[in-house]
Amino acid sequence: MDSGHMNIVFVGHVDHGKSTIVGRLLADTNALPKGKLEALQESCARSGKPFEYAFLIDALKDERAQNITIDTARIFFKSKKREYLILDAPGHIEFIRNMVTGASHAEAAVLVIDANEGVMENSRRHGRLLSLLGIRRIIVAINKMDLVAYSSEVFERVREEYAAFLQGIGVQPAAFIPLSGREGEGVAHPAKAMPWYHGPTILEALDAFEKDAPPANQPLRLPIQGVYRFQGNGDRRRIIAGSIASGTLKQGDPLVAYPSGKKTSVESLVGFNRPDFTQAGAGEPIGLTMREQVYLRRGELLCKHGEPAPQVSTRLRVSLFWIGQEPLVMGRQYLLKLGTARQKAELESIESVMDATSFAAHDKPTQIAYHEVAELILRLEQPIAFDTGDELPQTSRFVLVDGYEIAGGGIVREGLVDSGSSLRREVYQRSEKWIHGRLSSEDRAARFDQEPALIVITGPRGSGRKRLAAEMELQYFEQGRLVYYLGIGSVLYGVNADLMEERDPAHWQEHLRRFGEVCHLLLDTGMILIVTAVELTQHDVDSLRIIVGLEDLRVIWVGGPVTTDLVPDEVVDHF
Repeated sequence: MDSGHMNIVFVGHVDHGKSTIVGRLLADTNALPKGKLEALQESCARSGKPFEYAFLIDALKDERAQNITIDTARIFFKSKKREYLILDAPGHIEFIRNMVTGASHAEAAVLVIDANEGVMENSRRHGRLLSLLGIRRIIVAINKMDLVAYSSEVFERVREEYAAFLQGIGVQPAAFIPLSGREGEGVAHPAKAMPWYHGPTILEALDAFEKDAPPANQPLRLPIQGVYRFQGNGDRRRIIAGSIASGTLKQGDPLVAYPSGKKTSVESLVGFNRPDFTQAGAGEPIGLTMREQVYLRRGELLCKHGEPAPQVSTRLRVSLFWIGQEPLVMGRQYLLKLGTARQKAELESIESVMDATSFAAHDKPTQIAYHEVAELILRLEQPIAFDTGDELPQTSRFVLVDGYEIAGGGIVREGLVDSGSSLRREVYQRSEKWIHGRLSSEDRAARFDQEPALIVITGPRGSGRKRLAAEMELQYFEQGRLVYYLGIGSVLYGVNADLMEERDPAHWQEHLRRFGEVCHLLLDTGMILIVTAVELTQHDVDSLRIIVGLEDLRVIWVGGPVTTDLVPDEVVDHF
């Protein structure tokens, strides 16, 4: 019976026998290419090196020389029940980043412990990592039972110690299995040397795992990898490229892009060097063209209208495992990578920190050190779209980069309310109800030979904001551009006249929202829009960015030193 493909990761401390177990599993189930086993045995005999089943998968030359796995090997394997992709992950402490990479793609895990050495620090670290990455299907293989004379007492001692640790982190393994990878006891065949054990073999325990609902049955999630525009021979298509993380996509499907909230639908599906097709599913790399041309960018998440939407925020509560040489601290900027999204991130607060080995909690932590596990809140520079680990693991796992090194990895537990939450809800509702004409933004861009753009000029009163804006408008106009200058006062005393009667500072956010909506309308016509306002803050500019749907807007501060928390693109003297 075929019960679907499953990814299994083998993890554990160095020399505890992960690769040997995998090699023995392949050999004992006749899953190896014909003659592979015999060829390796002959090669070892000629060189005088003892044969190891680990050699079957440790393909790198350096790995054979040192007898350690330094990268994640990928082995396809088929039992009578299903097909597997086995990920043999590194156990050596220096290669833990690779282990995180391997485990992040797994649905289940086999965690290997040497019966003779017992539970090691890495055994606990790896268990904690599997828990962090949301992997709940876990088998604990207590290997090398031949070195302890197949003692049931040794097995029980190791099992009890590690079971207590796993219970402390909320993990309930499916089975603890005693075995000998070298001798083949308990791997694919029952362990005759251990008549006291009546549980499953590794193979039987793997086959007993039940898969989650396939990604194809989940909501569509298509992280945008890139947007490609063709202009030759009258071809003005924009092709959105990416790999489907979950769900299915077909021609004509209505789509929503997050975090922008822009709506479109699928005109066609395209692929490189493949025949025409009208439907694609999870795991497939595809390109699509849009029926309604909208401006999308790398890092946005395409979802299907009518299906559960992802969360969008700049504040994330996460579980994190830190592997950076420098501690994770407040005030330092990092790069968060989630799917194709990339955003600058800072540590907002630490809720808890514990040592991944001892499981000891720190009192009032102020930083996260090497090999510590933390529950914390991250604050991003701009919002991203994501799911939580209990909803869709494919779009909840992330890494943090410090400089040029991956320094941490984890899973999003919750999206928190931020200053733009209410605005985004309004923008998504507006996009839902928007009435489209027969002209697209692409049509206007082609006619005017320009993309819509927003230039925000701010600064103190009397600094020359309006003079600079008027001069820029004239220069663009003389270049043949469609351009318009809009001062916020033109909206305050027109569209916002009802609010101006009370002169209440508490109305500022509503003033700004209406101003942003007018800007959005003008930008939708395809023009370059120049706006002015007095001493805007970073929150004000971020709010405008959400309302108009343009992440790349240009901000100019006029009048010397910046007097708010704004981070402008350019600062000029009085104009």
